[in-house]
Amino acid sequence: MKLIRSFLFIYFISLGVLSFAAKVDSLDIPSAAMQKNLRAGIILPNSYAKGKAVYPVLYLLHGGGGKFSDWLTKTPDKMLLQNLSDQYNLIIVTPEGEPLSGYLDSPIQKDNLFETYITKEVIEKIDNTYRTVRDRKGRVITGLSMGGHGALYLSTRHPDLYCAAGSMSGALDLSATHWKITPEFAKQIAPQFARILGPVGSTPDLYALNSVVNMADKMKANGLPLIIDCGVDDFLIEPNRELHRRLVYNQTPHDYTEHPGGHTWDYWENSLPFHVLFFQKILKSNGVVAP
Repeated sequence: MKLIRSFLFIYFISLGVLSFAAKVDSLDIPSAAMQKNLRAGIILPNSYAKGKAVYPVLYLLHGGGGKFSDWLTKTPDKMLLQNLSDQYNLIIVTPEGEPLSGYLDSPIQKDNLFETYITKEVIEKIDNTYRTVRDRKGRVITGLSMGGHGALYLSTRHPDLYCAAGSMSGALDLSATHWKITPEFAKQIAPQFARILGPVGSTPDLYALNSVVNMADKMKANGLPLIIDCGVDDFLIEPNRELHRRLVYNQTPHDYTEHPGGHTWDYWENSLPFHVLFFQKILKSNGVVAP
């Protein structure tokens, strides 16, 4: 009987702890542009249900070969996003980017219009569904790998939508020439990139035109706060170093760090809290702090 009482006590205590955790929703966000239905993960801080305040939003993009649920299921700590949402009173949105969309509008494939999807359809749906700060001063974006490129790409092309942006292990050059990968891997991914950008060497060079490594001057002109990091053992380290070099050369303020590690979920679990802390300082300076 004593053992049963102890078990029940621990059980009900655990329920109490869980009741104070951030809430995880999933939401259908259909795309009229692409004529298909997609989903997103939504993490609402525990404080959201207790009042009527509006909240800043972090858009968190997944990597190539992934899907919207990756950030909720693949980190070693399965409560990472919930804990960050609660700690900073921040809504976190993990939209769908499909296995290899580049988060861009492909001029070749009309079912790959993810720049339009994220910047227009997703933001509009989130703002109309939740109590958000409906202004760039309360909206930030980052992501890993393809999502790191996507976050910098979208924020550079749409500085009116975000007040800060980041990239973790970003595929910042869409041409794999400077990636540290095997010839076999390069051959494997080439058809996937060709689907949205055409064959390598075609004219115009859509790889170069859509790679954020070539957008340093636009980043300088926009003046958005940027946080960029990559693992020293990551196969994408050279494109990250090259963007950093170009931003230093044109005197664009940015936060750049290289950490130990590779292209792994252990790395991204460690990296994300640094990004959220960086964003929190920007949001606070904008006067956007939820209770």
